[in-house]
Order: sequence, then C-alpha cells, then structure tokens
Amino acid sequence: MADHEDGMNRRHALECMIWAGTGVLWTVSGGVPKSMNLLGDAQAAETSAVGLTFLQISDSHVGFDKPANPNALGTLQEAIDKVVAMPQRPAFMIHTGDITHLSRAAEFDNAEQVIGKAKLDVHYVPGEHDVIDEDRGKAYLDRYGKNAKGAGWYSFDQAGVHFIGLVNVLDLKAGGLGNLGDEQLAWLEDDVRGKSSSTPIVVFAHVPLWLVYDKWGWGTDDGARALGLLKRFGSVTVLNGHIHQIVQKVEGNMTFHTARSTAFPQPEPGTAPSPGPMLVPADKLRTMLGLSNVTIASGQRPLAIVDSTLA
Repeated sequence: MADHEDGMNRRHALECMIWAGTGVLWTVSGGVPKSMNLLGDAQAAETSAVGLTFLQISDSHVGFDKPANPNALGTLQEAIDKVVAMPQRPAFMIHTGDITHLSRAAEFDNAEQVIGKAKLDVHYVPGEHDVIDEDRGKAYLDRYGKNAKGAGWYSFDQAGVHFIGLVNVLDLKAGGLGNLGDEQLAWLEDDVRGKSSSTPIVVFAHVPLWLVYDKWGWGTDDGARALGLLKRFGSVTVLNGHIHQIVQKVEGNMTFHTARSTAFPQPEPGTAPSPGPMLVPADKLRTMLGLSNVTIASGQRPLAIVDSTLA
C-alpha cells in the first residue's frame, strides 16, 4: 500500500506544472535523476559519464536597453562567460529565439560576436523579435537558415538523438499564440516517419508548443498537432523560450521546459495586467536570468531539472 501511495505521489508530482525562478541543469545517471550544480567539478565529472550534453540559452534581446536591463548584451556576455568556465565542455548550444530585440543587423552582429566566444556550434530558431524586419525574417534566414526549410525549420541527429528545430513566430494567432502552419507540420510528419519509436527526440522552438497561458499568447495554436506526431516516441523533450521563466511539465513520455532569458524577467501569468519586461531591483536581476545544461542518457527515462542562475 505504501509503495502504491508513493508511486501515486510521484506520478502526481510529474504531472503538475512547476514554476521555478532560475536557469536549470538537467541530467540522469543510470536511470536515477540527480541534482547538479552548473559549475560543480564533482558533478561535472559524473555528467561526463552520462551521455550527450548540450546547452540552451534563450531570449538574449540584444539591443534592449530599457530600465528592466539597460545592458542586455552585458548579461548575455555573463552567460557565455559561465559557459566558457564550465569544466565539462558541452557538445553544442541551442538558442531558442529572440536573439535580438529589433531584428537589426548590428544587434545580430553583436550577439554573434559574444555567443561566438563560447566556441561551440550553435543551432538557432527565431523568436518573434528576430523576424520583425520588413522582409519578415530575411535577416535571420540569411544568417542562420541556409540549410533550413521554409521559414527556418530543420532537423539533425547527434549521438543517437534526433533534434528538431521548429518556427512558430510567423503569422501569430489571436492574442499572440504561436503558429506552425500546415507546410511545417507536413514536413515534421515526413521528418519523423522513418524514425524508430525508441529514438530520443528533442524539439525546440521559441513559443511554447503547449498551452502555458492563453490570455498572454503563451502557447502554440496548432502545437497539439505537432505533439501528436511525436506521441509514439518513448522519449520526447520539448524546449522553448519566450516567457522568460522556467515552467516545466511531464506528460507521459514528454518532458516540457521553458528557459529563462539572459536579458530580463517577465511576470508569472496572472500577476500583472500583461506580459513584458519586469523591473526588479538591480541586485535581484541576475537571480532571475539563466541558462540550461541538458544531458540526455540513452533509454526512456525522465530527466531531473535543477535551478541555476547568472547570480
């Protein structure tokens, strides 16, 4: 009876939506989730024996200079400094959008210069702030979309894991909800058709594919269609940005995670009239900014998520 109750409690905990305050580190060793510090030497040594490790950063908003953070480029540099200092070098980095604030060439240039100091391969997807130029994202595609399809979606394989970068920031729906569109969904269906159901899948996009808070457009209008195409896989991890705070959820074989921004925080849903840059005391800002280190082990097991910040 005790074992049954314990199992029910753990299942309930996994199915709940968890709001957290900082960047995160994910790892699993031998099927047992373990907590790790971003820069801890002992834990990093353990990570090296686990599997593929990569970084996620998001929402750099280079060019933003309002009171919520007058130097967004500077806090991006702080995040990259932490990456450079990591004792265990990750395989690559993904950026889940809003690289820039206004899609300007100088903003892309500055972001590229700072992110390049990590000396890692970087896989990008656009945020809505990266495609607000008059050519609807041409500046972004010219830099990062040379091998992509359509508006910038693509996939690649590494260490037995299939990664899928999706674009859901063009043709936003009512209230700002993300949108994938029929063409991209058809491509996604074709992309995974030949994959074994035992293949670990990592999907990354800017706006959450699942509905976090529809009143603020924190979700994707046709995201359920994309997730439906992935249900047959035993291990699916969905990574997003956009909301500038950590929300995590596990539903069956799918783990959902939204990352912190490196630029500024946003309020939790319902705690403000609308989303947007949230002004906090200067000494608190870096406690609300972060980055994520993701480690994937072979097999179909849950991942642990532990908070870490720029502070």
